[in-house]
Amino acid sequence: MIKPGERDCLIVVDVQNDFCPGGALAVADGNAVVSVINRLMGGFAHCILTQDWHPQGHQSFASAQPGSEPFQTIKAPYGDQTLWPDHCVQGSRGAEFHLALQTDRAELILRKGFRPQIDSYSAFYENDRQTTTGLAGYLRERNFSRLFFAGLATDFCVRYSAEDARREGFEAVVIEDACRAIDLEGSLVAAWESLDVCGAQRILSDAIAA
Repeated sequence: MIKPGERDCLIVVDVQNDFCPGGALAVADGNAVVSVINRLMGGFAHCILTQDWHPQGHQSFASAQPGSEPFQTIKAPYGDQTLWPDHCVQGSRGAEFHLALQTDRAELILRKGFRPQIDSYSAFYENDRQTTTGLAGYLRERNFSRLFFAGLATDFCVRYSAEDARREGFEAVVIEDACRAIDLEGSLVAAWESLDVCGAQRILSDAIAA
């Protein structure tokens, strides 16, 4: 049983309306993570939320790329970019956190993906893998060493956030049943393999003491 301490932080990734059933980029069963995450929050003294926060016409939207369809891959200046349906547009209902999520527990809300010409899956880096969000510095200033990840989606924003946590020297733990995946053309299997390689740990929520 894991009892989180003062150097542990729960990072809840993108539990927003557009990633839940009925949303513009709905993750299957995405709303099921909310009750698990709310329960987990009771075991952590520290919690951070991330929020996808795209401007209208973001370059990762298929609608911004003439002749393209959602889920196609294009070459962006920084590499391959999956094109998505318009989602989590700044100020929209879809960008809001799921109504049942206990957002009052958050000590920080980190918005990402707000630069019009570059997408951002990770809570640490934009998709160019160079531009930082500042989260690593914040976490070091707060003296956190172990980060627990939950949210949406396992194979994109959770995956890259956990990998970059390892890249930045933090311990990373992905809480499997507190996440759900898009699973786009085998992306979930690829995510778990990559997380294993980088040294991220995988657990279930019942391993964490309430």
